[in-house]
Amino acid sequence: MKYFLLIFTFCALISCKQSTETAKSSEVQASKLIALFKASNSGYPNISVHRGGKGLVNYPENGLETLKYVNDSIVAVYEVDVAQTKDGHLVLLHDKTIDRTTTGTGKVDELTYNELKQFNLIDDHGNETTFKIPLFSDVLDWCVKQNVILTVDIKKTVSQKVVIDAIKTAKAEDHSIIITYDVEQAISAYQLAPQLLLSVSARNDEEFERLLDAKIPTENMLAFTGTRLSDESFF
Repeated sequence: MKYFLLIFTFCALISCKQSTETAKSSEVQASKLIALFKASNSGYPNISVHRGGKGLVNYPENGLETLKYVNDSIVAVYEVDVAQTKDGHLVLLHDKTIDRTTTGTGKVDELTYNELKQFNLIDDHGNETTFKIPLFSDVLDWCVKQNVILTVDIKKTVSQKVVIDAIKTAKAEDHSIIITYDVEQAISAYQLAPQLLLSVSARNDEEFERLLDAKIPTENMLAFTGTRLSDESFF
C-alpha cells in the first residue's frame, strides 16, 4: 500500500505538471492578424506604406506625425524600421546614422535618446520639420488606440527579443507583424512569440520550401514575394 501511494503521488505530480504546462500554452492567444490575413479570394488589395510614408512634403519617413497624417486619408498597413539608441531606447529610424533624415549627425546606437531629441526630422525633399524621432512605444500606443497595423522591420543592431518584448508590453500583438528576412530569423521569431504573424521572404520555390520545412504553422506566415513579380505559376 505504501508503494502504491508513492507511485500514485508521483503520477499525480506529473499530471499536475502536464496540466500546468497545457494551461500555460493555452494562455498564449494568437494575434487577431493571423485570422485577418488568412488566404482568401476577397479583400484585396491592401496598401502597405513603406517607412511609414515616403516622398511626402513636410512629413518625414518613420515619423509618428506622418503615420497620423496618412492614416487620416487612407486605410493602410504601415511598415516601420526599429533601431536602438545607446541607452537602450527603441526608436523609429531606417539608417545606421541620423545624418540623412535629421538635422543631426552620428550613429543612432552611439547616441542617447536625449541627444536624439535635440534634432528635428527632415522630409525627403530636405525640408526641416518640428518633428522628432519617435519612440517605438509611443507608436505602438497610437496603433493600439487607432486600431492600426504595423509591419516591423528590426534593424540588424537590435535583437528580436527586445522588440517583441516591447510589443507585448504595449499589448500590441494584434497590431504588429514581425518582418524576417530568412528562415533562421523566422524560426527564432516564432519561438519567441508563437502568437504573432510573421512576414517571411518567399521570393522563389527554394525559399518557399525552406519555410515549409521549418515547421512554422503556415497560418503564422505572411509571404513577402519580393519587389518584382514572380512567374504566375509561383503564386
